[in-house]
Amino acid sequence: MPTSRDDILAAVAGISLPDGGTLGASDMVRAIQIDADTVRFVIEAPDSATAATLEPVRQAAVAAVQALAPGQTVSAVLTAHSAPAPKPEPPSLKIGRHPTPQAGPAPVVGVDRILAIGSGKGGVGKSTVSSNLAVALAKKGRRVGLLDADIYGPSQPRMMGVSKRPASPDGKTIIPLHAHGVTMMSIGLMVDPDKAVVWRGPMLMGALQQMLTQVEWGELDVLIIDLPPGTGDVQLTLCQKTSVTGAVIVSTPQDVALLDARKAIDMFKTLNTPLLGLIENMSTFYCPHCGEETQIFGHGGVSHEAERLGVPFLGALPIDLDTRLSGDAGTPIALGDGPVAQAYAELAQRFIDGGMA
Repeated sequence: MPTSRDDILAAVAGISLPDGGTLGASDMVRAIQIDADTVRFVIEAPDSATAATLEPVRQAAVAAVQALAPGQTVSAVLTAHSAPAPKPEPPSLKIGRHPTPQAGPAPVVGVDRILAIGSGKGGVGKSTVSSNLAVALAKKGRRVGLLDADIYGPSQPRMMGVSKRPASPDGKTIIPLHAHGVTMMSIGLMVDPDKAVVWRGPMLMGALQQMLTQVEWGELDVLIIDLPPGTGDVQLTLCQKTSVTGAVIVSTPQDVALLDARKAIDMFKTLNTPLLGLIENMSTFYCPHCGEETQIFGHGGVSHEAERLGVPFLGALPIDLDTRLSGDAGTPIALGDGPVAQAYAELAQRFIDGGMA
């Protein structure tokens, strides 16, 4: 009889925790996935300090499930709810000003390629794709930068697990942070995380210009820019002021998302920015209990749109609980070796093979 979710929970229930409790009583086991030859699950601690003590528990849980299912490969990931980031003091460098004049699109010093990751609407997972693509490329040996250009709603600090404010030793240059092999910068690291950014267009444009030209990016093969949704000032400034290699559009397969994706595609076309391809996110869902496939947002709509436009379809990415847990914990799922991580590895390889990264 095949191993069930209840069998796995029962097998690990009695494993002791450092605080004297048990794994079963703690209700930490999440995201159980059972395939024909693989069992995967997550042990989600209440905080990172607790997670740091649970490696023996993880190993014991893997051993218990392996004994239950000797013919299957068993893996478990430790993760944690992130504690609220401390409120950083603002650096000496002021971010947000009117842009300085320049003659035309300019390169970013030390950066070979610049990829703009855009979408027509919010909620399609563009930031998740950006962070995981950056990590997947870094795992393949590329020198990767990640710029969170969503000024009003920056999410990359949380997704990449960083909260330290960047240094500005001379009040002019910004020293970026590093996480998971990626050099990264976000407006979210420069402002109070609990305060809204209430800026008009010129201030947004100036802030983006500062993060491109005043950050010491170093030598990069590719800089991935996570754009805000829509077709506004940030996109316009980027494409008019920076030598962008090309744009990638992320969309879910549903018709409503594609309506907005077409507007983003038309914007990049109007700005003479090459469209490098389309990515279908949240393409399908596999039930962790029974393995049944459900196409929550439809399926294949983005690939059909790419075919209609005559642009590359770069790949389809699934929706699953592990991706959300990993993003919330600041450890992108592309760091691992499961099926979603493999999907990002294949996506990264397409970028490399296509000369985009």
